[in-house]
Amino acid sequence: MEYSGDEFDVIVVGAGIMGSSTAYQTAKRGQKTLLLEQFDFLHHRGSSHGESRTIRATYPEDYYTPLVLESYKLWQQAESEIGYNVYFKAHHLDMAPANNKVLHAIVESCRKNSVPFRVMNRDQLDREFSGRVRIPEDWVAVATEHGGVIKPTKAVSMFQTLALQNGAVLRDNMEVKGVERDAVRGGVWVCTENGERFWGKKCVVTVGAWTTKLVKTVGGIELPMQPLETAVCYWKIKEGHEGGFAIGGDFPTFASFGDNYIYGTPSLEYPDLIKVSMHGGYPCDPDKRPWGPGNTLAPNTLAPLKEWIEGRFSGVVDSGGPVTTQTQLCMYSTTPDEDFVIDFLGGEFGKDVVVGGGFSDHGFKLSPVVGSILADLALSGEAQGVELKHFRIARFRENPKGNVKDFL
Repeated sequence: MEYSGDEFDVIVVGAGIMGSSTAYQTAKRGQKTLLLEQFDFLHHRGSSHGESRTIRATYPEDYYTPLVLESYKLWQQAESEIGYNVYFKAHHLDMAPANNKVLHAIVESCRKNSVPFRVMNRDQLDREFSGRVRIPEDWVAVATEHGGVIKPTKAVSMFQTLALQNGAVLRDNMEVKGVERDAVRGGVWVCTENGERFWGKKCVVTVGAWTTKLVKTVGGIELPMQPLETAVCYWKIKEGHEGGFAIGGDFPTFASFGDNYIYGTPSLEYPDLIKVSMHGGYPCDPDKRPWGPGNTLAPNTLAPLKEWIEGRFSGVVDSGGPVTTQTQLCMYSTTPDEDFVIDFLGGEFGKDVVVGGGFSDHGFKLSPVVGSILADLALSGEAQGVELKHFRIARFRENPKGNVKDFL
């Protein structure tokens, strides 16, 4: 088929990690691909920038673990194509009170998905890490080899570069205001704020915190996604102990479940600092952010972090306060059940418009496999070998809170 400059097989709207991964996949499969971004490429106004994200296979929802295991392979495949690393391997450690339902669900998920793991009590953990990580006497820890750290901005750049190398067209500062059905020839018209229009056989919408607004405009569907603004904290490792917490050694990525969900990574992006932060954030409007310290450093956020650090790191990480806090670093688009939305928009668009969103502060690690799934849905109307029932839009019509989870 002969193409004009504004006709494409696939138009991907949103060039964060999910859109960039999708564009890489469709271009690699020989499809004429257009990737549109409303701001500059690699901007800091969304969810796909920064210095580190954790990757782990230990999910209480057993349907995520196979996707993570596949993503490990796809991260490494993309790295081999680009020639540099964005994923840095580490082991992973989950810890919680021994009766914690989330931790029990993680163990069951590991068993179901044949992920090797070890359960350690306080004394065993103390010996494992020579006192660097400690837990209360009534806690246990679950250790696996499937951990690691991903460099977000570098990863987005990698997928965009690979998409470009495979023939994709990349356009930034192109805010999409609408998607219209072409009733005559089929396919869709993607319309931008500056008046440009592009025709595509298929369209994939991956616009992060703007998903709710765009999907409402295009399809009239109210998706229950709440953009959250979050903060990331870095804490000083005391002199003489820096090597014991650095990436590349035996120190793991980690997650702690209990009264608060606290997570962190080994020292990587900033010398002698360790990232320890709290899951979650504060509701925001992605188009009306305050861009100040706001309430992201409220005492009820910092106090539990200080207490947790003092109790877990034996005083060798300074718990007096974070050395640096990146406020308003990121937005996360969160669904009520914290599961993704991966589905067709439906209605008059049928299977011509695919939506990926609601990645809820845990999707970045899965972006290679999500990009592959979104490409499959756009190109063939199905994702072979992947069960997507947990990610369908219809689940919110059946239950406003989405998927029911026994461990909550």
